[in-house]
Amino acid sequence: VRTIYSIKIDKDDDVIAIRVSGSGFLYNMVRIIAGTLIEVGAGRMEPEEMAVILAEKKRKAAGPTAPAKGLVLVEILYD
Repeated sequence: VRTIYSIKIDKDDDVIAIRVSGSGFLYNMVRIIAGTLIEVGAGRMEPEEMAVILAEKKRKAAGPTAPAKGLVLVEILYD
């Protein structure tokens, strides 16, 4: 089980930054979240679908996996 504490999306000109903070991440988890958010932003999915996707807890309900290009680990915090 992983917990997402926050997701922050910023846009600066044509660069969009998606920052995800959590207790840990499963394989491709952040890329799947980003890919789904990109689909919503492009108008290919409705924003309300995000709640349904999360409630279903099924990978196939989400959008595509975003490419790893640009994916950066910024910080690791330990208790």
